[in-house]
Amino acid sequence: MGAGAAVVDITARRRVNCPETAYNIGEMPKLIGKAVTLAEALDALVRPGELYERLDGEKVRCYACGHRCLILEGQRGICQVRYNRGGTLMVPHNYVGALQCDPTEKKPFFHVLPGSLALTFGMLGCDYHCSYCQNWLTSQALRDPVAGVEPMEVAAPELVEIGRRMGARVFASSYNEPLITSEWAVEVFRIAKAEGYLTAYISNGNGTREVLEYVRPWVDCYKIDLKSMSDKNYRQLGGKLENVLATVQMVHELGFWEEIVTLVVPGFNDSDEELREAARFIASVDRNIPWHVTAFHKDYKMTDPDNTSAATLLRGAGMGREEGLRYVYAGNLPGLVGDFENTYCAGCNALLIGRHGYRILKYEITSAGVCPKCGEGIPGIWWKDERPRQIAEHPIPLTYRV
Repeated sequence: MGAGAAVVDITARRRVNCPETAYNIGEMPKLIGKAVTLAEALDALVRPGELYERLDGEKVRCYACGHRCLILEGQRGICQVRYNRGGTLMVPHNYVGALQCDPTEKKPFFHVLPGSLALTFGMLGCDYHCSYCQNWLTSQALRDPVAGVEPMEVAAPELVEIGRRMGARVFASSYNEPLITSEWAVEVFRIAKAEGYLTAYISNGNGTREVLEYVRPWVDCYKIDLKSMSDKNYRQLGGKLENVLATVQMVHELGFWEEIVTLVVPGFNDSDEELREAARFIASVDRNIPWHVTAFHKDYKMTDPDNTSAATLLRGAGMGREEGLRYVYAGNLPGLVGDFENTYCAGCNALLIGRHGYRILKYEITSAGVCPKCGEGIPGIWWKDERPRQIAEHPIPLTYRV
């Protein structure tokens, strides 16, 4: 199926049930009675959570993310979508806010089944409030009054069926922070893994040991955004640097396949010192972790800095190699970053995977995951049989509303 093929429609029969109201998605409810707010719609699509502890006085302590929110009865966590109902933490369930079939390289994972598709779903809410978020419509729902999209009710088996029909080999949770909706992701991934698919998180890395151990049996691949090496910068975004550095280490320790991305924002995190410090930290964990330096473009509330230049990406990627990282990539500017789109053998420097954007031009890694020229093992998750023809090199939007 090519990028222009007919899309999957999973729609209008679904219903959102809210207090005092119910309506079919795609139908305009009559303007009588009580209007349905986004918060009411989301609060109806929940189930009791698993990533928390009950405390005295109907309080709960959530540990889905590094904030470890203490949530009083009737209140929400920082993410806005996990809330305390009578001493039970209610968490998002049975809906998507965004759904698309993407090239796996878009996540980006460059060492995971190159040329495959990833059925990518997201919910609403985030534990950060990044001013340059490219997914702010979903991530900042209930926090920013201009953000938010209509939730689409869908069951986990249906998502897996959609991915199967689209030819996906990977199921990924993204578009908002997956850690805060881990119970739902695990429900989907249990089914997907039983059918032989890979699974992935695209995360800001604000994790806890509890949530990582909870998802580990069901999540194969984990991409972390290392947004800065400055705690001051992280606090502007709503996080703490120490939490992310600890998560990078725990993800590696627990055996996920890990790749790290730094979105290089001019004037925010693009200094030589900061980029080199990021590369040095990653190398201290494992020199084989792929590091992607990617280009910022103006979005959401951050419209002052210039878009990131190819020269800046090349500078950052070069520092990664100087600090000993074996697989460094420069992204978002296809054709402008030279050999930093490709994968080379760290042993003999043979070209193993040639890329232009998300298009795979060449693939030479053997089914045993080694370089055919020198036998060097190439870390990653590779095709065990002959690599199938690439279905699409661009995202395939899935229509799920009338």
